[in-house]
Amino acid sequence: MFSYRAYDNSGAKFEGELDATDKQGVIAELKSQGLLASEIKPVVQKGQGILLFSRGVTLADLEFLTAELSLLLASGVRIDRGIDIIRRNKAKPVLANLLGDISKDIKGGSSLAESVRKHPKVFSPLYCNLVELGESSGNLVQVFHDLAVDLKFSRDLQSKIISSLTYPLVILFVCILSIFFVFNFIIPRMSSMFDGVDNLPWYTSALLSASEWLNNYQGLLFIGILIGGVGIYVLFKRPEVKHWFAGISLSLPVIKSAVITVERIRFNSGIALMLSAGLAIDKALSLCIGNVSNHHLKRELEIARDKVKRGNSLSQALRQTSIYPAFFISLLEVGEESGNLESVFSEIAKRSKQEFESWTGRITTLLEPLMILFMGGLVGGIVIIMLLSMVSINEFGV
Repeated sequence: MFSYRAYDNSGAKFEGELDATDKQGVIAELKSQGLLASEIKPVVQKGQGILLFSRGVTLADLEFLTAELSLLLASGVRIDRGIDIIRRNKAKPVLANLLGDISKDIKGGSSLAESVRKHPKVFSPLYCNLVELGESSGNLVQVFHDLAVDLKFSRDLQSKIISSLTYPLVILFVCILSIFFVFNFIIPRMSSMFDGVDNLPWYTSALLSASEWLNNYQGLLFIGILIGGVGIYVLFKRPEVKHWFAGISLSLPVIKSAVITVERIRFNSGIALMLSAGLAIDKALSLCIGNVSNHHLKRELEIARDKVKRGNSLSQALRQTSIYPAFFISLLEVGEESGNLESVFSEIAKRSKQEFESWTGRITTLLEPLMILFMGGLVGGIVIIMLLSMVSINEFGV
């Protein structure tokens, strides 16, 4: 992958990236486009360089790609040509590599759905199924547009959660730094004041012992925290641990509401997109169940799907799941009677998104004062113990 700067006959500047075997290949490709290269540099790829961390395709990249493809296809550009345009002119290296693989597959005779299925870490099963439906129905423009809207909401919500958690995390970081500063610098200098003093108060002894331990073993503490973090990450990759945590999350009062709401958003957004693409409800149910990550909720939806296939009404089957409260079941009953289930599922997804945004706002608003109280209580408690310890010296001196 090479980045280039080139000019056309009128002097207009063009910048972008091209995949080629060497610089001469880039010059030849630009020349075929009527451009004169002025600067060509190799792009450092993922995994190269000592200090470069590998990064995959992000949610923002996927939303950008989907929205761009929708615009290009709506303008009459062929899918293979549209992918090449994005890859050459606008994509960052990791996305350009992905688009290069998809472009090669399409030019080799594969369909777009077959090409994206080869990259399951980037494209979800729902995304791949919708692309396949769009190709078969000739309605890829609308499919990409709907997917882009859904991805944009997910990206905006992700950004909102990250920005909301930034302030509490900064407070926590400052609190930890303050504690380490006190235990590493302040208390060791004060400890000489207590030399030769017998029968120190228990809180003074505990403070001095904690400071001494931290000074001697804080390196091991950091290593232990790092190993513990890696261990927890690896452990949660195991299916049995995921299933266990899925069950635990549904038994916690505050977390349960968020988990069910998120899964409802995923499920209903997927079904609305599937029905919009012209898929039958039983087939849409089967495909969208894979969009639910919680094992227990997925099992409930699988049972509901089997009941629908046996002839039960959709609203009655979904009533027995935890994912739909009574109000949304009444909406589904209206949708069944009117034959307008697509709009009902879209409305449920929309209301659930608003509900989750409100929940996120309440939690993050609550976290800020809690973190301030935690920091003030912890640091303030240490300061009070230090003051009481200094007062105790005078009492022992007397």
